[in-house]
Amino acid sequence: MTESPLKVIPLGGLGEIGQNMLALEYEDDIVVVDAGVLFPGEDTPGIDFAIPDISYLHDNRDRVRAILITHGHEDHIGALPFVLAEIDVPVYSSRLAHGLISVKLRERGMIRDARLNVVEPHSRFRVGCFQIEFFRVCHSIPDAMGIAIETPLGMVIHTGDFKIDHTPIDSQPMDFIALSRLGDGALLLLSDSTYAEVKGYTESEQVVALALDRLIGEAPGRVMVATFASLISRVQQVVDSAVKYDRKVAVVGRSMANNVKMARKMGYLDAPDGVLVSTRDAARLPNERVVIVATGSQGEPTSALVRIANGEHRDVEVEPGDTVIISASPIPGNETLIAKTIDRLFMRGARVYYSRIEMVHVHGHASQEELKMMLGLVRPRYFVPIHGEYRHLVAHAAIARSMGVPASNTFVLTDGDVLEIDSGGADVVGSVPAGRVYVDGRTLWDMHSDALDDRRRLARNGVVAVLLCVDDVTGEALAEPAIVSSGFADLDESQHLFGKTAKIALQSLETETRRAIDWDRVEARVAGAVSDSLYEQTRRRPTVLVAIERL
Repeated sequence: MTESPLKVIPLGGLGEIGQNMLALEYEDDIVVVDAGVLFPGEDTPGIDFAIPDISYLHDNRDRVRAILITHGHEDHIGALPFVLAEIDVPVYSSRLAHGLISVKLRERGMIRDARLNVVEPHSRFRVGCFQIEFFRVCHSIPDAMGIAIETPLGMVIHTGDFKIDHTPIDSQPMDFIALSRLGDGALLLLSDSTYAEVKGYTESEQVVALALDRLIGEAPGRVMVATFASLISRVQQVVDSAVKYDRKVAVVGRSMANNVKMARKMGYLDAPDGVLVSTRDAARLPNERVVIVATGSQGEPTSALVRIANGEHRDVEVEPGDTVIISASPIPGNETLIAKTIDRLFMRGARVYYSRIEMVHVHGHASQEELKMMLGLVRPRYFVPIHGEYRHLVAHAAIARSMGVPASNTFVLTDGDVLEIDSGGADVVGSVPAGRVYVDGRTLWDMHSDALDDRRRLARNGVVAVLLCVDDVTGEALAEPAIVSSGFADLDESQHLFGKTAKIALQSLETETRRAIDWDRVEARVAGAVSDSLYEQTRRRPTVLVAIERL
């Protein structure tokens, strides 16, 4: 009999930071690891976030046995509500990730229908033909796990996001003994590549605790700390310092508030009674007794910190003397958004600290020496770098080769690639549909959406609207055209510019209405003439909309 191959199919997270998702397939069984979101960038105006294209999983939903979750960050769990709406499948995760997933599904009214399972480290269980065992790793969130997946062809080790931290905040070090037992001589290692370009070792989370404690202790007035809503360990560090300096903590941002409530209930956040207060109660206290924890560390337009920086938040207003700490590193693509937020905070009189000038954040990913240690412990036959932009994957593949993994056994994949492994070797044999689905409120758009293209074009060039009133029979203009614009020209410029544009619109109208009147053709002709005229005058080409009222 011919031996069936093991298929490795990344559906997100390779070539980008976020929307992590990977499928392992053997014969009739598919198991999925993670289901995350990708945060929006400047090229996706108005978009909330992106999720992986799960067309392949949907088409094979009868064979999908489970989703395994490595940890509770948004780029690993954020897509679950959308995935579970399409595929009825059990989800396995650690306790904290389970709590964060439950909050997310409860917000969408999906919690009753979800099949969520809590998994303790080293509790082995079977999913289809796969034997699963979770093991502890260190990351910037408690209860982060790597996953050992025993397949009919051998062991696959998926590290999840990890770093080697000997003094983690939750006192749960990486389980080297389990990793050595499970992974030594594994068939395949799938390993986090996010910081594969960074030499040396990643700093411990304790470094951040010391920096936060010093800045909160020295702050003369109110302190605001912005971080990820799921970064419970960072919230714990803030709470510890607030208690030490006799401050109260107010949480701002719906997702942050829900996660803090859940983490405290489950024992992942230790906050003495009376320390956590509402924003209303915090406003009654002297500023020097208040710490605010908020979302918005990535400059997200609707987040709490951005609304505060813009003076648009209903409960919190920046005052001179405030100290603002942005406790996160910029996700690639968000640098400009974060810089603008920092500038606005400075303009309002705040003192702002961020990772470039203070050790207020350390990344949760392994640097080069830790990646080498992982490769040395596992000694895999095959290696696939995961989680990172393409240059990160290439850098990690080079590290693997330096550790003795043959170049022929190292595969730098992109989303949708299908890697097949059998007893004879491994090779990329094809691809499946993969990419991004954009989420805007309750609307989902694919990567090639005309609406998203229109938004990009409008954001770049603005819009000009030409309003014409004509005789329905003769097609002659009954009044001067009205021309308005948004995002294209200032008022002073538009007065001169649009006078000429109105004449061009009338001329093109007269040219068309000498013939039998086709109003669609008339609108197209006017729009084209106006567009050409504006380009000739400005070397800019806005979107031109023509509306004709026939009387």
